[in-house]
Amino acid sequence: MSQLITAELVDVDLIADTKEAAARSLAERMAAAGRVTDLDAFLADVAAREAQMPTGLDGGIGIPHCRSAHVTEPTLAFGRSAEGIDFGAPDGPADLIFLIAAPAGADDDHLTILSALARRLADSSFTEALRAERDPARAAALIRGETPPDAGAEAEEPGDQPDISPAGSGPAPFRIVAVTSCPTGIAHTYMAAEALQRAGEEEGVDLRVETQGSAGFRRIDPAVVAAADAVILAHDVEVREKARFAGKPVVDVGVKAAINRPAGLIAEAREKAAQAGAGATAEAAPKAPDTAGRAPMDEGAEGEGFGTRLRTWLMTGVSYMVPFVAAGGLLIALAFALGGYRISDAPSVAEHFSWGEAASWAALMFQTGQAAFGFLVPVLAGFIAYGMADRPGLVPGFVGGAIAVTVDAGFLGGLVAGLLAGAVVAAIQRLTIPPVLRGIMPVVVIPLVSSAVVGFLMFVVVGGPIASFQKAMTDWLGELSGTNAVLLGVLLGLMMCFDLGGPVNKVAYAFAVGGLATPTDGSLKVMAAVMAAGMVPPLGMALATTARARLFGKAERENGKAAWVLGASFISEGAIPFAAADPLRVIPSAMAGGAVTGALSMAFGATLRAPHGGLFVVPLIGNALLYVVAIAAGTVVTAALVVLLKSRRTVEAAPAASDTPAGEPVSA
Repeated sequence: MSQLITAELVDVDLIADTKEAAARSLAERMAAAGRVTDLDAFLADVAAREAQMPTGLDGGIGIPHCRSAHVTEPTLAFGRSAEGIDFGAPDGPADLIFLIAAPAGADDDHLTILSALARRLADSSFTEALRAERDPARAAALIRGETPPDAGAEAEEPGDQPDISPAGSGPAPFRIVAVTSCPTGIAHTYMAAEALQRAGEEEGVDLRVETQGSAGFRRIDPAVVAAADAVILAHDVEVREKARFAGKPVVDVGVKAAINRPAGLIAEAREKAAQAGAGATAEAAPKAPDTAGRAPMDEGAEGEGFGTRLRTWLMTGVSYMVPFVAAGGLLIALAFALGGYRISDAPSVAEHFSWGEAASWAALMFQTGQAAFGFLVPVLAGFIAYGMADRPGLVPGFVGGAIAVTVDAGFLGGLVAGLLAGAVVAAIQRLTIPPVLRGIMPVVVIPLVSSAVVGFLMFVVVGGPIASFQKAMTDWLGELSGTNAVLLGVLLGLMMCFDLGGPVNKVAYAFAVGGLATPTDGSLKVMAAVMAAGMVPPLGMALATTARARLFGKAERENGKAAWVLGASFISEGAIPFAAADPLRVIPSAMAGGAVTGALSMAFGATLRAPHGGLFVVPLIGNALLYVVAIAAGTVVTAALVVLLKSRRTVEAAPAASDTPAGEPVSA
């Protein structure tokens, strides 16, 4: 394999004023070196990763990165900007920019090499050396680790340190085990691990870190976990095998908290351990976690309310359900487009399929989509229970979800089944289990008992009433007309635009998708209104940045260009950069536009069978022309309100400027 970075991939005088321009400049060097086969396609992959979460880090560092089919081998390019480039870091622009490119099928060794850089960025001597270096070849060598700033200071792989207790008869150090993970698993995961490791050394703490990144993860020795006094979980995705840490004091935070304030997390861990041990005897030995896989429902940040935890559980279920929605819903929509609405009556393709008939292909897509849709409620219930009780909750959750489908309790039944399954498993996990039974608890006792209890509750106790309510709600949706339909459209529009892809947005979306499982005219109208309203925030901001560009900064104008495509694709998150910069003006404007669009969509009687796709599925929409009119109206309302509110801010700032002595800044 070629060297990860060479002198040709280093630009110590990077000229760029936006993150997009910086990425293009560095990517062009990769393409010239034969590491990138399609420059524009690769940059599209970089932009898609950047849209998920900003890649700027405290300390003037930007780390745009992605896996891409257009990368031939793991590659890193480095640029140093004199002016600084905004990568979304809290402390301002980045002057050190690392573009990390991994092949789509990169193996574990490749990803481990890429992750090594992320760990070293926590070393201030390393970053300062890069800022001072003028020779590209020496800078490349420095990044490769061939000339480290301090001889012998290269950190070991976090979590790989041998378990050696200090010599002598002094007291044992405070012991912490930690897990770090981020959505991509290339950068933040390892930077957080390195920051915690260094802070642990400075604090005199025995701290072991398990990095759950894209290169997989090496489990911390169970004996080390058993002996730990506290646990730090720094993660933006679900921690794998979380039950290992049951019964330990836990500090549960996002991955960036470990990068920005590792010493503070160690202090929190000490405090929680002290509180947990207040009633225990000093000579009590640490206990190994129960092999039954306990994951108490009250685990989490101190002071976290039930409402917050309930939202987290529900969002866990919804997040796992959405891919089934996209796959199944779009297949069904394409089937209707290709074969007409009577394709639902086609015989099974297992019995009759003709390669040359469009109707057979349409039937194949419809029946495959229906199969995917059949998993919606069980997956929702199973992963709600998983969010509450970890892996032991999966079996009763899936069983309860399947029963909800059987008794026609639908989407609401799945929600209840998941919550019941998680609660039942959590109750079983709190029981004192004889040691002889602990080995069979997770594979026999918990699945058996929890499934039996959830089955009884769903079949005999709650399934019937929920099914009756579900039917009543379906009938009500089918009869919606006039004022009632418009008011529902307003409510759904407000929800879709309130938090731009957050929990409230997901509740409205899940409500609409649940209706697609048993489609009626009313449920198809709800789906249309929800998707239309969700497109409005990014489209409105794109229009505003086009119409009155001077009211927006350079980065916002660049984001506005991308927002056209994101909005047209029904990606509400395209408006998040604008809302983050100016929430008091952007969010109310987006909600107003969404309410207008939702109301008009319902009033026009637009229907939609596809759960996603934005304007690209317009041929599958009933009353498509009026549907587009509704979206356009909401977009104009959002753009007009944003422009009006931002213009007022400018006007109000002007008198202040006239009263400000020369040379002093004006705050708006």
